[in-house]
Amino acid sequence: MVTEKYRAEKADKTVGGGGYLRVVSDALVQARGLSKTFGRFEAVRGIDLDVTRGEVFGFLGPNGAGKSSTMRMVACVSPRSAGTLQILGMDPDVDGPSIRARIGVVPQQDNLDAELTVRQNLEVYGRYFGLSRAHVRAKARELLEFAQLTDRAEQSVEPLSGGMKRRLTIARSLVNDPELLLLDEPTTGLDPQARHLLWDRLYRLKQRGVTQLITTHYMDEAEQLCDRLVVMDGGVISAEGSPSELIARHSTREVVELRFTPDAERPGAELLDRVAERFEELPDRILLYAADGEAALSAVHRAGVSPVSSLVRRSTLEDVFLRLTGRSLVD
Repeated sequence: MVTEKYRAEKADKTVGGGGYLRVVSDALVQARGLSKTFGRFEAVRGIDLDVTRGEVFGFLGPNGAGKSSTMRMVACVSPRSAGTLQILGMDPDVDGPSIRARIGVVPQQDNLDAELTVRQNLEVYGRYFGLSRAHVRAKARELLEFAQLTDRAEQSVEPLSGGMKRRLTIARSLVNDPELLLLDEPTTGLDPQARHLLWDRLYRLKQRGVTQLITTHYMDEAEQLCDRLVVMDGGVISAEGSPSELIARHSTREVVELRFTPDAERPGAELLDRVAERFEELPDRILLYAADGEAALSAVHRAGVSPVSSLVRRSTLEDVFLRLTGRSLVD
């Protein structure tokens, strides 16, 4: 099992063996054996985390993997069931209000106040942190410019596009100058232009030193934004590393996609094993995983195989994700 291999690798890194107990001095989030149960259902099953200051850390995983449950524990809105958890050096069970005052949260669904204007959404939220009126007014001007919403400041929220509402939600989460920003599926439902604009805003936050935790279903988003990430499945972490490390560890440098008509004769396993490190047969195509995609494709052609179309591409996080979590739909 990939998960068992991951656990063994973690244990191997421990001085003296016996488990992963390393203390990271600059970690803003540190968890050991973190678990969350709902009745008999174990949503998060003893995970270890270290999120260091200034990095963008991602959670990937199918529905029900435990990502949102983990984020809710880090956000101090859901108590842990077992294990240890420190946020900004504090225990959320004891110091929840102090932690929440120093973090920002962008929920999966926008929860803006439709009765207020764009500017008022920022100013009223800032008052919840005990900030002065003068401070929140100045901060609102700064955040409106950051979110490119200055020309919409006096308008109501309802007519805004999905991308504008998302930018406003992120701007609102920054009103208290958080040290740690939690973003749950920040670009879900946005068109490509809005997604890229949001990526730019998040990159600017990283340049300012804001530590970010992101859950996402978009593999390209994780590759673009995350310094490190974990792949979760079934409440456990099955892999951890930078995007490039995960691709090198769990995939090959290149992938060849061979497409065939439904009634076409496909190459046999013996040939595919010979030309690629591994292969995967799908209803409409065959995927060949190889260090040199062009060489693998040439070998297929020399063997007399004629696919309808072929494509050589680099391996991506999506290849890693599907290998670790499978292709079956999870509800």
